Amino acid sequence: MLARVIYAGTHHPSFERASQALQHLADLPIPTKQVERLTQGIGTERCAERDVAVAAYQALPLVERKAAPAGVAAPTVAVVQVDGGRLQILDRRAPAETAAAAEPTSHWREDKVGLLAGMTSMVSAADPCPTIPEHFVDPLRILRLTRDIKGSTGVSEGETPTARPDLPTAEAPVYVAPHLEQRSVVATHHDVHRFGEMVAEAAWARGFYAAERRAFVADGSSANWGVWERHFSNFTPIVDFIHALTYVFNAALAGRSFTEGWTAYTVWIGQVWAGQIEPVIAALAQRQVELGPAADAEPETSPRQRVAEALSYLQNQRERMRYASYRQQGLPITSSHIESTIKQVNQRVKGSEKFWSESGAEAILQLRADTLSETDPLTGFWQRRQAAATGQRRHRHAA
Repeated sequence: MLARVIYAGTHHPSFERASQALQHLADLPIPTKQVERLTQGIGTERCAERDVAVAAYQALPLVERKAAPAGVAAPTVAVVQVDGGRLQILDRRAPAETAAAAEPTSHWREDKVGLLAGMTSMVSAADPCPTIPEHFVDPLRILRLTRDIKGSTGVSEGETPTARPDLPTAEAPVYVAPHLEQRSVVATHHDVHRFGEMVAEAAWARGFYAAERRAFVADGSSANWGVWERHFSNFTPIVDFIHALTYVFNAALAGRSFTEGWTAYTVWIGQVWAGQIEPVIAALAQRQVELGPAADAEPETSPRQRVAEALSYLQNQRERMRYASYRQQGLPITSSHIESTIKQVNQRVKGSEKFWSESGAEAILQLRADTLSETDPLTGFWQRRQAAATGQRRHRHAA
C-alpha cells in the first residue's frame, strides 16, 4: 500500500489529487495530509540513501572514480545533460504576516536537474549532415522557439510572418540524432557543488566514465560548465545548438527589418551548424561597430545589447560549438532530453500556488527523479527497506 501512496503523491500534480486518485482507483481512503507526510518521509529516506552513496563515491581513490564499478557495463555513448528549473520554497520560520506580505516571486528558487543518458549512434567518416535541416530555417518555427527560450524576439508584430514559406524539399538533409536507450535523473535544490557531486556519482554508478564516447551537453550557464570542469572534464563539452541559435537569431534581427535580418540569420546559422564560428563572430563584431557599443544602462532588448550579448556568447563558447565534428562522432548537439525532463519535474513541483518547505522540496525532487529514471531505483529501495524492516539480510555464496 505504501508504494501506491508514494506513486500517487509523486505523479499527481498535488497531494490532494493524489488522495482523490487513491480513493477512486485503489479504494484507499488516505487523507491528503497523510499522503503528504508519507511521501515526504519516503523521499527523505531516499535522500539519505543518495547522500550516503555520494559520500562513498567521493571517498574512492580518483582512479576508481573515473572507472566503471565492478559488473557495470558502460553504454555505447554516455551523455550527461544538466539544466535548472524553478520552484517556490516558503520559509515556515518567518512570521505569517511577513510571508503573506511578501511578493510571490520572492519565494522562487532554482532546482537543478541532471540527465544521465545512455545512447547509441553511428560514427561517420565525415559530417553525416553538413547542410542545416530546413526546420532551422523556417521563420515561423524559429520565431516560436526564440520566444519560448528568450521571452521576446525583437520582431514587430507587423513584420511577423503569418505563413510558412515554401522551403526547398528536394534532397532535404535529415539529421539523425543519437538514440536514447536509457535515462536516469538527478534532481535537487541544493547548491551547484553538491549537485555536481550527485550527478558524478550517478554517472559513475552507470559506468559512464568507462564509455568510449562521452559528452556533456548544456546551455551557456557558467554554473553548468563549473560542473563539467570539476567532474566531467574528460567528456566532450557541447553547448546546446538551440540556445546558440536563439542568440544568433536575436542578433541578426537587431535593428533590421525582418527581411534583412532573416537573410543574415540564415547565413550565420548555416555557419554555426557547420561549426564555423569565427566568421559569425567577425560578422557580429562588425555589426557591433555599425550600431555602436552598448551602454551599461541600456535595456536588454535594445539592438546594441542583443548584438553584444550574442557576440559575448559565441566568443565564450566557441570551443564547445564544433557541431560538425560532434555529428561525425555520433554525439548529440542539443539538450532536448534534459529540457523535456525538466518539464516533467516541473509538472509536479512548479506552480504559482505551490509552496514547499526546504525538506519537502528535496524529498519530492528526489522521488520525482526516481520515478523518471528508467533504471527503476525505487524497486531496489523498496526491497532494501523491506529487508531492513523484517531483519532479513541478503547472502551471497562465497566465490
